[in-house]
Amino acid sequence: MNAPLLIFLAFVALTLAITAWAARRSSGAASFFAAGRRITGWQNGLAVAGDYMSAASFLGIAGLIAFNGYDGFMYSVGWLVAYLTVLLVVAEPLRNAGKYTMADILAYRLSPRPVRAMAALATLTVSTFYMIAQMVGAGALVSLLLKDSGISYTTAVTGVGLLMIVYVVFGGMLATTWVQIVKAVLLMAGTLLLSVLVLGHFGYSFAAFFDAVAHVRYTVNGLPVEQDFFTPGLKYKPPYGALDLISLGMALIFGTAGLPHILIRFYTVPDARTARVSVVWAMAIIGAFYVMTTFLGFGAATIVGRDFITTHGGINMSAPLLAQALGGDTFFAFISAVAFATILAVVAGLTISASSSFSHDFWSNVVHHGSPRGPYEEVRVARITAFVVGVVAIALAILLGPGANVAFLVGLAFAVAASANLPAIVLSIFWKRFNTAGAVAALGAGLASSILLILIGPSVRGPANALFPLENPGIVSIPIGFAAAVLATLASGDRTSEAKFAELQVRGNTGLGAEKPTAH
Repeated sequence: MNAPLLIFLAFVALTLAITAWAARRSSGAASFFAAGRRITGWQNGLAVAGDYMSAASFLGIAGLIAFNGYDGFMYSVGWLVAYLTVLLVVAEPLRNAGKYTMADILAYRLSPRPVRAMAALATLTVSTFYMIAQMVGAGALVSLLLKDSGISYTTAVTGVGLLMIVYVVFGGMLATTWVQIVKAVLLMAGTLLLSVLVLGHFGYSFAAFFDAVAHVRYTVNGLPVEQDFFTPGLKYKPPYGALDLISLGMALIFGTAGLPHILIRFYTVPDARTARVSVVWAMAIIGAFYVMTTFLGFGAATIVGRDFITTHGGINMSAPLLAQALGGDTFFAFISAVAFATILAVVAGLTISASSSFSHDFWSNVVHHGSPRGPYEEVRVARITAFVVGVVAIALAILLGPGANVAFLVGLAFAVAASANLPAIVLSIFWKRFNTAGAVAALGAGLASSILLILIGPSVRGPANALFPLENPGIVSIPIGFAAAVLATLASGDRTSEAKFAELQVRGNTGLGAEKPTAH
């Protein structure tokens, strides 16, 4: 049995043990959906980081920097700065005013049924596209790394899907949280060690490292090229490159504060102060990680080389191939297992987000008007939903195949979150006049515009046939979401939502009446 498979199996065994432990402690709705609200600040900070640092971060950004230099590094900047919006705008009021899902804060002073129905649709859309991207990446990665073990793409996708179903169905949020914590620790350890090895390769001299980055050699159409990787423009080329980069930054910075699987993490802590502490922990961990991705990406470009990466698995294999070059096959197996752990943790978070929203928002509050039949019905429906979502994600990932363009799926998730979810959340918290019509319009227009612009953009139609020139629609769809919210609110004569605005402000800022921790 080869080293990668052994390390993979060891991680799977550890996470299944965590799930078995958590299953004995997930007896009620608060335990299943919010881990009993007993996760500490540093634990939730690690879990948030584990939920956020996806395969797109670890494998994708390292690859983008290895192939596009400075332009790839700009992805890291967007993902890092994004948590300032979460910290300063949504973390505290969300924890104080909500219960299990993003829609709770919208339903606090707006008409619950229409906003919950639209919020559930937006949550399922974001989670599904994000999850399919992770599953396709998982299948391609695992089948490539374990090809000597005879594991195919279909088998890899099915295995990842079944594991995430087990985590969520049996362990709930508690198991998901600890899987994310373990993943975050492994990812940071692996990234730190790999960064140190990169510097060691250059004699721990930043001057030597930067000089190598300024003289990266590779071939283009069979001809040798030497490129300064600190020069902008390798990916974002004129005439729309700068605009596309700004649009991407907007989607990342504003989209993070609207990602459902990130937002529900703040319900797992006992109070708003702990929510703020957890965001600070997450920012520190995420910040350190994205700084180190520069060593991974530039290290891969200078030590491994673009040409070698291209012929040995492609851009997403940049970090694992760097690990192999610097630490041999065992370190390669460890970094590959970390990438696998990254995917498992993120898809588990996405699954519990989607199942919580369907069960709590749509089933209990839309279908049954806020009165579920029996105390455990929400949990039962959530578990069934997790199973269905998992099966659908497996089927779609297999159908799309390993060659699918997953970049636009991740972009769509952030674009929908920024264009639909964030306007509704922010205006509900800070604008007294905001009403149900505005929330429904924001969610509907943001959702529709972001999907439409990506479908007619170059990610789907190709640069030559694109009707919209930008890969990232945020610069257009985010203003559309806010504009729809404002116009629909002003056009509507409904002012009933104003009555509870002061109450929301008091509860959001003080925590009076907020959900308390429960025993496991």
